[in-house]
Amino acid sequence: MHPRTKAIVAADKTAGKLARLTKLRPKLALVLGSGFSEALREFEVETRVPYADLPGFPPVGVSGHAGEFLVGHLGDTPVAVLSGRAHYYEGHSLAEITFPIRLLKAFGIADVLLTNAAGGIRWSFQRGDFMVINDHINLMGDNPLRGPAQSDLPRFVDLTRAYDVNLSGLLLKAGKSAKLKLHSGVYLAVPGPSYETPAEIQAFASLGADAVGMSTVPETIVARQCGLRVAGLSCITNLAAGCTPGLLHHSEVIETVQQMKGPAARLLYSFAQLYETTR
Repeated sequence: MHPRTKAIVAADKTAGKLARLTKLRPKLALVLGSGFSEALREFEVETRVPYADLPGFPPVGVSGHAGEFLVGHLGDTPVAVLSGRAHYYEGHSLAEITFPIRLLKAFGIADVLLTNAAGGIRWSFQRGDFMVINDHINLMGDNPLRGPAQSDLPRFVDLTRAYDVNLSGLLLKAGKSAKLKLHSGVYLAVPGPSYETPAEIQAFASLGADAVGMSTVPETIVARQCGLRVAGLSCITNLAAGCTPGLLHHSEVIETVQQMKGPAARLLYSFAQLYETTR
């Protein structure tokens, strides 16, 4: 059986386990990347399950990614939260790292907000800025839909509007409510884990990319195949290679993540409240 087919079968089984653990049936899910875990400080947890206890989840090996599936309330809004994600550069297949998205669909989720830390390419970006993703470029060298066709899922998924206009609009509105300035732009995904060269960043800029990272795009593709509406949000944790005179250090990313925990929490809380009022 192809790994993607296995993931689809496992998603139904794992969703059944979750359904037995909680009575809540949220329609909104948040995938928390680096720097966004602080959003949980306002989260009222009803059910907490380590990924290790959920069949099909790949292990999470990056610092700052808790590796927990949470169900509860963010303010008045029922929400499912994936606290952390596995990454392609850790050696997992795209079928494995997108399994949680298939699980969200099987669990009854309709809308998902994907968050990440990213390097800023646009010259006007500064560390700590937030960018609402309005489109993406996939340079990961792979596609999570590669493999045998599934009879109950579209084979050729349209990505003309990969990121939902209405959900993105709610994010921008949430930014105003949280007194934060949000940009909009194009996110480019690479496999990692090495940072890019200045020449690569120049090439990415010529392609129209505003930020670069190592996640999110495979999740978006699978979410759209599953019929989920998607919004994407990047925290610009560093300026990409060649955009600053210094060298790149992961410690700079961690420092920015720590500084932006509070604003990120306010933004996601505001987004969840607006989501509930517009349903």
